[in-house]
Amino acid sequence: AGGHSHRGHFHHGFRRGGLARHDAAELPIAAPEPAEDLVALDEALDRLAALDPVKAELVKLRYFAGLTIEEAADALGISPATAKRYWAYSRAWLFQQIS
Repeated sequence: AGGHSHRGHFHHGFRRGGLARHDAAELPIAAPEPAEDLVALDEALDRLAALDPVKAELVKLRYFAGLTIEEAADALGISPATAKRYWAYSRAWLFQQIS
């Protein structure tokens, strides 16, 4: 339940119509359509969460909250080695889902 509140917090700005002006200035110039990418990522994360909630939560902590592998592992109660395996798997799985 706690993970969903994190994701909702990070996505609210995008659902209300995009990034705030000061955030947009920090985006790379060649960035792809961020709103479309986030929708695709969010949908893929929902599918991953249905298959493996811990892996999905790890992605959210790393991608949206900016935690390191060690910080995310600690937050999830798993070892850093397990977190690294989950991270590698999840990134490959998500890439396959959204490409």
